[in-house]
Amino acid sequence: MISSSRFSYSSSIPPLQTQKQIGSSSLSQFFPTKSLKISTTPQVSTSRRSSKNTTTTAFFFNNPKQHQDSPKPAKVQELSVYEINERDRGSPAYLRLSQKSVNSLGDLVPFSNKLYSGNLEKRLGITAGLCVLIQHVPEKKGDRYEAIYSFYFGDYGHISVQGAYLTYQDTYLAVTGGSGIFEGVSGQVKLQQLVFPFKLFYTFYLKGIPDLPAELLGKPVEPSPNVEPSPAAKAAEPNASIPNFTN
Repeated sequence: MISSSRFSYSSSIPPLQTQKQIGSSSLSQFFPTKSLKISTTPQVSTSRRSSKNTTTTAFFFNNPKQHQDSPKPAKVQELSVYEINERDRGSPAYLRLSQKSVNSLGDLVPFSNKLYSGNLEKRLGITAGLCVLIQHVPEKKGDRYEAIYSFYFGDYGHISVQGAYLTYQDTYLAVTGGSGIFEGVSGQVKLQQLVFPFKLFYTFYLKGIPDLPAELLGKPVEPSPNVEPSPAAKAAEPNASIPNFTN
């Protein structure tokens, strides 16, 4: 049950003085001397026109209009890529901030590896990011990291992801955004660890963007520890790399 609130306002300026100094046109800026009753219950005013027998209802409070964005494409697109460490980028670097002899909370691992298409026929770009060690899990012979990194696709733009990276099992990370053709993207990506930390396979499930270019797609090679990019893709030959691939 809503009760009304009462507020009393008194003018501290005498009526005659107010009229002389301020002028009658400004008196509306001041509250009247008698008490003002304000009800929190919306008041409804209804007017009727007998000629057309219509009813108009007005509510005396402001409701901000709800602005709705144009709907994004609901289609989910799959994109498969391989991340391969070819031991030529000085990656990964292990920064043992915990100063402990075993992997411990707070240790940092910046990294950057090469990125290939799922069919291993094209060089796409690189990955670049940072992992923060959250938990050492000796019984599973691995670690849990919080990972924040990006996948760079040359002129096409990039995709950013964030989430848990477990070195001992598959994980899903959130797609947090992107640029270029990936602007406005959302979704998730499945990370499969093949050979830690040298080979990983990713399957993106992307929403909110137009259809992906054909050269980023193709039937992916079945993930296994023995996969290798084609010699042409590894050499980044023009017919085996995307335009201006990120290196």
